Amino acid sequence: MFERLTDKLNEVFKKITGQSVLSEKNIAEAMKEVRLALLEADVNYKVVKEFLMTVTHKAMGISVLKSLTPGQQVIKLVNEELIQIMGGAFQNLEFSGRPPHVIMLVGLQGSGKTTTAAKLASYLLKKGRQPYLTPADVTRPAAITQLTRLAEEIQVPYYPSIAGQKPTDIAKLSLAAASSQGRDVVILDTAGRLSIDQELMEELIQIRDATSCQEILLVADGMTGQEAVRIAVDFDQALNLSGVILTKMEGDARGGAALSIRAVTKKPLKFIGVGEKISAFEPFHPERAASLILGMGDILSLIEKAQEVIDQEESERLLGLLAKGEFTLDDFRKQMGSLRKIGTVESLLNMIPGMGKLKKLREATPNIDELKRVEAIIDSMTSQERFNHEIIDASRRRRIAKGSGTSIAEINQLLRNFTEIRKIMCQFGKKGNLQQGINELMRRISG
Repeated sequence: MFERLTDKLNEVFKKITGQSVLSEKNIAEAMKEVRLALLEADVNYKVVKEFLMTVTHKAMGISVLKSLTPGQQVIKLVNEELIQIMGGAFQNLEFSGRPPHVIMLVGLQGSGKTTTAAKLASYLLKKGRQPYLTPADVTRPAAITQLTRLAEEIQVPYYPSIAGQKPTDIAKLSLAAASSQGRDVVILDTAGRLSIDQELMEELIQIRDATSCQEILLVADGMTGQEAVRIAVDFDQALNLSGVILTKMEGDARGGAALSIRAVTKKPLKFIGVGEKISAFEPFHPERAASLILGMGDILSLIEKAQEVIDQEESERLLGLLAKGEFTLDDFRKQMGSLRKIGTVESLLNMIPGMGKLKKLREATPNIDELKRVEAIIDSMTSQERFNHEIIDASRRRRIAKGSGTSIAEINQLLRNFTEIRKIMCQFGKKGNLQQGINELMRRISG
C-alpha cells in the first residue's frame, strides 16, 4: 500500500545520505521533495505541513548537522515523526466491564463493513475471544445473507436477523442471545448509505445507546484517500468513534488515509484490510508502517503471520526428516501450502529489511499462479513418486505433465529445483539449524 511513496522517499534519501555535510539549503530541498511525495500519496495537506515543520526544525539542530552521518539522522527523524502522526503505537480494542462487549461497525455502503465484521470475528477467535456476529443492516437483505454465510464459514455463531425487524431490537436481542451462549464479544454490522444522511445517523445513535458499545469503529475504503478522512470526521462528530478500520489497503491504495486519519480525527487507526480473504486483516502498528514506508521491512508482522500457519510439531517433524536426508516432494508440497497462507512472495519480501528494494529478486520470485502450478505437478504424481523422486523417468514425466496440464520442461525444472533445495536444507537440517539453510537459499537467490 505504500510502494509508490516508499520509492519516492528512497530517491530523496539517496541524495541526503550521499552528502557528508548537511546545510539549511539541502535540508530545505530534501523536505520539498518529501512534501511532494506525501501529497502525491494523498496525505492531508495540513498533516504534511505540520510534519515537515517538525522534521525541519529537528533536522536543523546542531546534533544532526554535525553528526558523522547527518543523512541517516534525518531519516531517523522522518521515521520517528511518521510513527507519531500515525498514533505512536498499536491501539488495541477496549474490553472493560462485564461481557458481552459490543463492537459496533459503522460506515458508508460499499466500504466493506460486512466482510470486515467476519474478518474481525476471525481475528478475535484466534486471540482466544468468543465472538458473536449480528447482522443489523435491514435495509439491505443481502447483507444479512452475506454475514450469515461468512459466520458459518468461520464457524462463529450469529443472530438470525429478519429484514422486517428494527435494528435496535436486533441489537438488544442479539446481546441476550450471545450472553446465553457464553459469547464475550458481539460484533454489530450496521446499515450504510451511499452518503451520510440524518436518518442513518439517528439509527446508529439509537443502536449505540441501546447497547452501550465499548467500541464504535468506522469502516472506510482506504482507496478513497482523503475522502475516507472526511467521512471519519463526519461520523466521529455524530457518534464519537473509538477508532477506524481501513479496507482495500492492498494494491493501488496510496496510503494517504492511513497517514492522515489519526492526525486529523485524533482517533486511532486500529486495523487494516489487505485483501479479500478472511485472513487478510491486520492490526495497524504505526512503527511497522513507518518501517515499510522507509523501506526498512516489517519482520515482526512476518513472524506473526508465520506463527499463525506453521505448526510447531510439524516443524519438529520436518527437522527430523531433514537430519535424516528424508525430505520428500510430499513434504515440499506441504511447506509450500503453509507459505501460501502467509501471503504472496512479493509481500513476504517487502517485510524483510532491504528485500523490498531488490527489484530483480522480486521479479525472479514465483507468483501465486506459479506456486499453484508446482502444486498441481506434485499432485499429479503417485505417492511412490512423491516419496522417491529419483524413479520419475521419461514416461512418468510425460504422464505427470499431461495430468497437471504442464510441459515436460516444467517437470524437469521442478525436479532440478527440488534436488538443489533438498541438498541445502538437508545439509543444515543435520546441524539442527533450519534458519541457516533459509539464509543460504536467500544468499544464492540474491547473489
